[in-house]
Amino acid sequence: MSYSIQFTSSAAKSLTKLPASAAQRISAVIDTLGAKPRPQGCKKLSGQDNLYRVRAGDYRIVYQIQDKQLVVLIVRIGHRRDIYRDMD
Repeated sequence: MSYSIQFTSSAAKSLTKLPASAAQRISAVIDTLGAKPRPQGCKKLSGQDNLYRVRAGDYRIVYQIQDKQLVVLIVRIGHRRDIYRDMD
């Protein structure tokens, strides 16, 4: 039972703007989320409904798990100093 990976348009755009080495590392982490959406080291974001984050070096991937549809929705990708700004 594997989950499909989907991106918001802003997350996909963020991934394309990253340096190649960072984008490659982040893509590898995202690929593993399909098999195991709650890997060791993932954290549920406090104050946010059903949002999780996982580290990929200095970058963070914020995502939502939709268990009923078997979907992992990548919401945001960014550097750790910027990722949590303007999260509603």
